[in-house]
Amino acid sequence: MSGQDATAGQRSTGGQRPSSAGGRGRFLTFEGIEGVGKTTQVARLAQAMADRGIAHIITREPGGTPLAERIRDLVLTPGAESVPDSAELLLMFAARSVHLENWIEPSLAAGRWVICDRFTDATYAYQGAGRGLAEDDIARLERLVQGPRRPDLTFLLDVPVYIGLERARARNSRAHGNFSAADRFERERVEFFERVRAGYLARASAEPARIAVIDATRPEDEVAARIIGELEARTWIS
Repeated sequence: MSGQDATAGQRSTGGQRPSSAGGRGRFLTFEGIEGVGKTTQVARLAQAMADRGIAHIITREPGGTPLAERIRDLVLTPGAESVPDSAELLLMFAARSVHLENWIEPSLAAGRWVICDRFTDATYAYQGAGRGLAEDDIARLERLVQGPRRPDLTFLLDVPVYIGLERARARNSRAHGNFSAADRFERERVEFFERVRAGYLARASAEPARIAVIDATRPEDEVAARIIGELEARTWIS
């Protein structure tokens, strides 16, 4: 959910050919707690798509379009006024509705693959497991906003919480030099992230065909190879 561990803005590959899978774009998402390396692996997968001539976009949540990015700022930027958990949940789905309508669905319909840094699994993990909001409430909003749309495949990059938070702190220190750069989620306590990680792993256990759990403590090249291997195993790429 971090503002730092996410792909900034939206990018498209323009002139590349559409997906060979009957003209249908694939919807791929990356998930995980802070500091798991999503930004790096999103970029590496995008390069692999480009190398194969597959048209794709890179996007993120919350955000992905100008309006959704404005909502992202409301969610992530620390301020004097508190954001109730219920408001946070509703803002997430408001941004998601805009993102789907204006960017994700048109891209998929045009035959482009969509590579998204976080999607609704993050809402179940952060607002559900982390904040303690009811899964039934999240599920109702999911049906309202998304209809049948779900990711084709989700890569859950998993590391122990202490490793992820150490990486996130080091990243912020390199980029900004102090803790003040941390967003609202990065400022949460370790216990919060333990709940979030457990929520992610529970979802992966419940949906093993869709969610591939990847050990993100491994070297970057190994993680990238595992991601490509998951796509090759499904014969979506070669």
